[in-house]
Amino acid sequence: MDTAPGGQGPRPTPTPGARQAGFARTPAGIGALVVVALAGVIAVGSIVIGASGSAGGVAAASPSASTAAAAMVSEAPSGSPTAAPSTSPTASPVPDPTPSAAPAPSASPAPSPSGPPSVSSTEGVPAKALQAKLDKIRKKLQIPGTSVAILWDDGRRWLGASGLRDVAAGDPMTTGTAFALASVSKTATAAVVLQLVEEGKLSLEEKVAPLLPAFDMNSKITVRQLLDHTSGLPDFFLNARIDRQLRKAKNAVWTAERTWAYVPDKRPKPGKFWIYSNSNYLLLGELVEAVTGRPLAVEVRERLLDPLGLETAWFQAEEDPLATGTLAYRLVAAPGGVLHPVPVARKSDIMPFRSVVTAAGGAGSLAATAVDAARWMRAFAGGDVLTPAMQREMLADVARTATLKSRIPYGLGIQSLPIAGRYALGHSGRFLGFRNVVRYLPAEGVTIAVLTNQGVKDPTKIAESLLTVVLPPLPGASPSASGSVAP
Repeated sequence: MDTAPGGQGPRPTPTPGARQAGFARTPAGIGALVVVALAGVIAVGSIVIGASGSAGGVAAASPSASTAAAAMVSEAPSGSPTAAPSTSPTASPVPDPTPSAAPAPSASPAPSPSGPPSVSSTEGVPAKALQAKLDKIRKKLQIPGTSVAILWDDGRRWLGASGLRDVAAGDPMTTGTAFALASVSKTATAAVVLQLVEEGKLSLEEKVAPLLPAFDMNSKITVRQLLDHTSGLPDFFLNARIDRQLRKAKNAVWTAERTWAYVPDKRPKPGKFWIYSNSNYLLLGELVEAVTGRPLAVEVRERLLDPLGLETAWFQAEEDPLATGTLAYRLVAAPGGVLHPVPVARKSDIMPFRSVVTAAGGAGSLAATAVDAARWMRAFAGGDVLTPAMQREMLADVARTATLKSRIPYGLGIQSLPIAGRYALGHSGRFLGFRNVVRYLPAEGVTIAVLTNQGVKDPTKIAESLLTVVLPPLPGASPSASGSVAP
């Protein structure tokens, strides 16, 4: 039995039946693949995927356009630099480049719904202008449906929806519709791990291999390297072989061990490169269970979702849905530049479907409405979930990954990527049929979440367009100098 760092006593040993495959929510309760990835694009199946997760094109109107798994679940950030960005985000301000000393073990603060005040207000919010802008840009981008939440730190908020959640049925998108959050889920996984570090049950420099003997990995990989994508582990979703298996049985439940078998064998040494990889967060989810003896879903629920009062956020495939979801769509190109939305799977309680979500594990299993996605990011990025010392450590790591030429400014489970030319913290994510961006702007006291039911067009364009309505223009800035990238 391992002993936790800091003299915190023995770690619980997980029992073989510890994973609860379907508990109901209760109130308490460097090969060729990698070389190409580093170069910026990966060609898998019928779509070219940027290291940012941006699709290189729209699926052709043919039966083969069902795409490969890399397209299906490429979850790297929306709004991040691609192989040919239209603008560069290099002017983004980042936190103090000097990493703080490792915080001494301390009790994690219980998250509270402090974020935006519980009493919301629409006073002074240009609701009509925002809705008009949202409708206009959604139609221009040919996105089937989107739901948006903008929250101000002073308690004001605006919720908007546009388009359809079920195109064939004509069901309108609503502000109460839930979406798969994809890689936005990584922030919750990171928060749990960082709380365990605060509690002395892990350390950022601790070697992971002894804690996860079922996973063959380099013995030098640390908790920090998993959190900030410097472990050298390639992304299992960029292995072309996984696609066929995921689509062959969409309702199948995948274990982490099965997913791990698709991590390519040729891997760079830890700490040498920054490679955005879902493999890191698959392992972090398993690490939480190894340390606590309880599944990640339980820890996320009891540490984060319930204390923050996020009533429409849940861990897919492990918990019952808490809101009505949307169908997921791929966009099929037709003559004349018209895009036709085609469902990626039949209607299901798990978005887009069970095999993909369970294969992702801690890398992308959460679902939520836009308002709860925004409330979560305001709490996490705004400092309501971690101690001040750990919050500084999380953000200071952006400078560390920058020394490895990270394509996206990335800390311990969080992106520091500008939006509308302003410093912002958050994350974005992408499954086949879903693409989202959630950002908190500390200086402006504004959080925005844009969730869409398609995986091609970048929702950052929607977010930036809406922010121009509610934020004053930057001195001397032009609309094209906002730090966004082409979809």
